[in-house]
Amino acid sequence: IRKGDWIAVGNTEGIVKDIQIRSTRIQTFDRCDVIVPNSELISNQVTNWVLSSKSGRATIPVGVAYGTDTEKVRKTLLSIAEENDHIVKTGVVPKPVVLFREFGDSSLNFELRVFLHDVEDRLSVISEINFAIDKAFREHGIEIPFPQRDLHVKSQIGRASCRERV
Repeated sequence: IRKGDWIAVGNTEGIVKDIQIRSTRIQTFDRCDVIVPNSELISNQVTNWVLSSKSGRATIPVGVAYGTDTEKVRKTLLSIAEENDHIVKTGVVPKPVVLFREFGDSSLNFELRVFLHDVEDRLSVISEINFAIDKAFREHGIEIPFPQRDLHVKSQIGRASCRERV
């Protein structure tokens, strides 16, 4: 790791601000400084988001209502990815892809997977894409469902009255 790298070690994620002989100072995205012993960096798994490249992947999950035209969903999501300038569309990384992940309890679940030119923009790009998805789905009549549950209520009144008659 180097000063300025975006890393995640354990539950700590942030930018490496200083590396000393015994510890490393990481500034979280909440602007808190966390001192991590270098022994943790050596003995535990460390994710370095920018070690060899600034590009990185973002995954955007989205569910749509049962009965929705799945091909329309795929085309709409790919169109949104194509219009976003932060997303890599050519080169050695995979192009944007839409995966139909599962038949959920209340929705058909998809993922839009994209690679970004700069992974440090990941959260803001995901937010931009979510706004675009909401707008495009409204325009195309694609419904994002909410969880629905059926409740069956049995009446005890009818049974009690039958017993009283006997």
